[in-house]
Amino acid sequence: MGRIDRTTSAGEARDTAALLMHVTEQTLHNFEAAAAAFDLTVAQARALLALEGAAPMRSLAEHLRCDASYVTGIADHLERRGLVSRAAQAGDRRVKLLQLTPDGRRLRSTLQARMLETSPVMVALDAGERALLRDLLAKAAGSEPTTPPSED
Repeated sequence: MGRIDRTTSAGEARDTAALLMHVTEQTLHNFEAAAAAFDLTVAQARALLALEGAAPMRSLAEHLRCDASYVTGIADHLERRGLVSRAAQAGDRRVKLLQLTPDGRRLRSTLQARMLETSPVMVALDAGERALLRDLLAKAAGSEPTTPPSED
């Protein structure tokens, strides 16, 4: 990780860090409110957003940075609501796979839309500013920005 270059003042760096923390807090609050609107905990909502195809529960635990036993509780709740299905992996019945059901995919899509509609960041910025922010965040995260499909 690099250091702040000498042309950046300490005050500017502090201001940037403080603003980043403020936006992060706003984003987390928005996410919590969106999840609660659908009677989901943050962990359950994160699981819905993370699942793509059939995934081992252990992989989901790694993604959520939690113990596998905690994912069991998340999976139990989501399964009771009909949002995920759970099955043994072919060839190794000890490995349990989670997959979104059609209801789970619909709720995930609705949750994502709600988060975007109510996001202070998305509301405050125009399309060009959001694209610039995406590129800057990708750079800060150490990845290349992705170009979204055109809206023609």
